[in-house]
Amino acid sequence: MFDNIFAAIEKWMRELLSGMVESNLSTMFTAVNQQTSEIAAQVGQTPQGWNSSIFSMIRNISDSVVIPIAGIIITLILCYELISMLTERNNLHDVDTWMFFKYFVKMWIAVYLVSHTFDIAMAVFDIGQSVVSVAIPPLILVLFPCRCRRQWQQWRLASW
Repeated sequence: MFDNIFAAIEKWMRELLSGMVESNLSTMFTAVNQQTSEIAAQVGQTPQGWNSSIFSMIRNISDSVVIPIAGIIITLILCYELISMLTERNNLHDVDTWMFFKYFVKMWIAVYLVSHTFDIAMAVFDIGQSVVSVAIPPLILVLFPCRCRRQWQQWRLASW
């Protein structure tokens, strides 16, 4: 008689505990999945989309402070290189036109890189955003394969 009562109580406790564990795990998986998608949305933003006022401030600092200082440094380096190039060739007695062409190419590359430094930095951020937006949905699928298969298929159809 007591065996049936204890078996019923044991069965009820098992169902209760397994239900609580299953509920907690499903809530945890949902919360982690939601936080991962929120992180992906935040990491996948461009600097301008994240905070446009800070982006414009950094752009202004780059244009008004960094580029002039870099221009002065490049000017000093190029002047030193020109002077050493001319004195190395015996004060223009042994002149080759190729060395001037090479000097002007170096000068053009340096000026181009300095004047487009901010654009190059933004290109790095755009590449990072592209990598994150492509990599996060498969990562979610690997971490939570059962719950995310339908979302992955919807994302894949929407991205194509």
